[in-house]
Amino acid sequence: MDRQIPGIHHVTAIASDPQRNVTFYTDVLGLRLVKLTVNFDDPGTYHLYYGDEQGQPGSILTFFPWPGARRGRRGAGQVAATSFLVPEGTLDYWEERLQRAGASFGQRQSRFGQDVLPVLDPDALQLELVAHPAAAGIDPWRDGPVAPENAIRGFHGATMWELDPEPTVDLLTRTMGFELEAEEGPRFRFRAASTGPGSVIDVVHLANGEAGRGGAGTVHHIAYRTHDDAQQLAWRQELMGRGLHVTPVMDRQYFRSIYYREPGGVLFEIATDPPGFTRDESLAELGTHLKLPPWLEPRRAGIEAALPELRLSQIALHEPA
Repeated sequence: MDRQIPGIHHVTAIASDPQRNVTFYTDVLGLRLVKLTVNFDDPGTYHLYYGDEQGQPGSILTFFPWPGARRGRRGAGQVAATSFLVPEGTLDYWEERLQRAGASFGQRQSRFGQDVLPVLDPDALQLELVAHPAAAGIDPWRDGPVAPENAIRGFHGATMWELDPEPTVDLLTRTMGFELEAEEGPRFRFRAASTGPGSVIDVVHLANGEAGRGGAGTVHHIAYRTHDDAQQLAWRQELMGRGLHVTPVMDRQYFRSIYYREPGGVLFEIATDPPGFTRDESLAELGTHLKLPPWLEPRRAGIEAALPELRLSQIALHEPA
């Protein structure tokens, strides 16, 4: 088995209002809604998947939007920030775009020599836009509401807050194949085997910090990539041999998944790259219809009746003429 994780597959977070979520991520950030389905474990709510044109691993941010969900609290034992790659020199553009949309964003920061723009989504989920030269080598979605030269290019990475980072670092490096790349104060940067999107994990030592509380505006879990089913089963054996409780393989239709908690409390997943989001929709039609797995299809009428109305055709914030 290749003992190195290639990078992030997807990040899944919790939201409250599904319409507000769709509007922000498609019309404002310019991501593509690549799959509209339901939470397979709770089909009374949507599961919304956003990503690049094809929904490739390393670009996918997903949401469970529970209307009226209480606000969570960022803290130790959580993925505290999810970062997107944007081309160098585009943060002025993004500040203007976010301001026109009425979105919340903070002051630019410099981190490991890169410019970082903090952004909050409508549920106060912490996002970051990282201007990085790697974005130049990744194709953008050319038919989205953001001009290709400014568009998001998938994930840069994610940041975890830990009260005691050592056991987490041990898991990332000795088992999952991440390598320590740099450190700044309490922040340690680890690099996955791939140099593509989603290859960075930052671990921040949150000394004397409060534990996080799940809810709207927080990350539910982070998923890492594996190439196929055989490697996923090998990872399951490896992780169980380390003494971690790992779930059986679960069929998520567009990938297969195993789950386990890292020592600091963050819920990890390892997801297969195949079969991908075009298994039940053409590339042109991704995200345009409610798709259900075969075992929920007999319940479609009841599921559709219970879900809130969702308008997918929005007036995007296109570039000014």
